[in-house]
Amino acid sequence: MTAIQLSPAQRKEHRAQAHHLDPVVMIGNDGLTPAVTKEVDAALGAHGLVKVRVFSDDRAARESMLGTLADALGAAPVQHIGKLLVLWRPLPPKAKAEREDRQPGPRMVKIVSFSKSGNHRATVKKVKVFGNERVTTGGQIKRVKRRLLSVKKKAQAQ
Repeated sequence: MTAIQLSPAQRKEHRAQAHHLDPVVMIGNDGLTPAVTKEVDAALGAHGLVKVRVFSDDRAARESMLGTLADALGAAPVQHIGKLLVLWRPLPPKAKAEREDRQPGPRMVKIVSFSKSGNHRATVKKVKVFGNERVTTGGQIKRVKRRLLSVKKKAQAQ
């Protein structure tokens, strides 16, 4: 995989977002191991923008680590400042599974009952109405009756 190419404006925006982040992966004396690469990949999948701290004094080694990580993980190298490396990869869209057997959920309904004399305020009552209930014109809550179809209408529906 090749690294993602960012425009200078995009790189600037990602640097600004990464400023307040803490490093989530640390690279120690062993260098860039498969375990470190796996952790960086998991962090990129979860966050998209990741800071990596390298405990090495060799600047060329840190630059090569940044390039290697970017190429191996399909990420964009955003910044290399001191011992910190910043990588960015767009987050994959999350697939939300819709249930087909889902029923309507509860909803809040205001029931207003006016006073019989015009001198008093109307009383407002908030009630939770479930999917199998309805509010009548008198303000009562009743369960919805399943309508029975006649034999003739059942035959027409099929």
